[in-house]
Amino acid sequence: MNSRRKFIKETSAMGAGLFLAPSFTNGMFGTNEKLKVGLIGVGLRGTNHLNNLLLRKDVTITAICDIDAARIKIASDLIDKAGGKSVKIFGKNEYDYRNLLELKEVDAVIISTPWLWHTRMAVDAMKAGKYTGVEVSASNTLEECWDLVNTHEETGTHMMILENVNYRRDILAVLNMVEQNVFGELVHFRCGYQHDLRFVKFNDGKTAYGKGAEFGEKGISESKWRTEHSVKRNADVYPTHGLGPVAVMANVNRGNRFVSMTSHATKAIGLHNYIVDVGGENHPNAKIKFKQGDVITSTINTAYGETIIITHDCNLPRPYSLGFRVQGAKGLWEVDGNRIYIEGESEQHTWDKADEWLQKYDHPLWKKYGEYALDAGHGGMDFFVINSFVESAKANVAPPMDVYDAAAWSAVTPLSEASIANNGEPQDFPDFTRGLWMKRKPYDWLKENY
Repeated sequence: MNSRRKFIKETSAMGAGLFLAPSFTNGMFGTNEKLKVGLIGVGLRGTNHLNNLLLRKDVTITAICDIDAARIKIASDLIDKAGGKSVKIFGKNEYDYRNLLELKEVDAVIISTPWLWHTRMAVDAMKAGKYTGVEVSASNTLEECWDLVNTHEETGTHMMILENVNYRRDILAVLNMVEQNVFGELVHFRCGYQHDLRFVKFNDGKTAYGKGAEFGEKGISESKWRTEHSVKRNADVYPTHGLGPVAVMANVNRGNRFVSMTSHATKAIGLHNYIVDVGGENHPNAKIKFKQGDVITSTINTAYGETIIITHDCNLPRPYSLGFRVQGAKGLWEVDGNRIYIEGESEQHTWDKADEWLQKYDHPLWKKYGEYALDAGHGGMDFFVINSFVESAKANVAPPMDVYDAAAWSAVTPLSEASIANNGEPQDFPDFTRGLWMKRKPYDWLKENY
């Protein structure tokens, strides 16, 4: 932590040096001015963002909002310990965040609240002229997806979806390989969110990740709200960790776009079995009929002719994996097994370990700043995503993952729900760019602006 703290404080004034800007306009900040940030939601995720922001010399936290008084105290104590100035606190009710948005001393906001609040808060933030960062997923319905896009276009205020997996070290190395045509013309991708979250969706009422059978009003942390989605929606409710990285590799919204999608769901037994195992057959929650299938599989067709298979698998026992596969005319990489095959380089019909390839194509940012990022959270990804948000906001430019990406990636949830409800019927993807995907240039994730 000390090395990263020293590094950030000494180098944060470098501006674009740490983030890959698509273009620069006249920013609203000088090199000595600080970005004034308000945090809406300071639960576990929001607190992680807070910790990373407190290490920066070019940011000051001016306001925080949460309806949980315990989380407010935790956040306030962290700010005090870091030597920050007293902040304004909001949390009288669910809409007190709007009072935070009225503050002149807030330039940008980061929204880390339960999913159902993401769009309405982001829309209000953009209308208030605040550079907006929103956690994943950004939207729950197609209407909300359009709300984000329309608000951005009406106000001119930028919004960034804070998808940290796009900055994972192996992902950026594979993106580097894609850009250098190692795999040849791309054909197929696989990705998803395969993560046993039963300990998150239920708890013992004492710790955030205890072993219990309670959720909703009796739950704590994410079990208060996340599990309700499994009760009420048969959909891929969390697609962006997998889809975000491959969408960038496929230049979606920048020369390519999602065209249509089909989805299927298995039966739902995982959460019921878990409740019975830890709470017994007579536990009240054992009577609940969960709507969400345990494994949901969606297939996207793109305008450029690729297919993308997305898997949501969070209710059964399994190891963690985002299931990445990137396949082209010359070969493919798969994260499971850490393996790669490149025609002419690999022994025929034989997988190679991917380590040497990933090291050879390690992203410039990771090679230069990786040692400072590793303890930022999620293996270092959080360092880069927050840095990109801060630098984008300071320069007042479009972020690398913008409102059109947020809408397209998040649209998987309502479209998968509709397809499953109609026996796998194909669903058309809205064109959130209104045709501009044909003209928008790909974001240069490999460009250095040091």
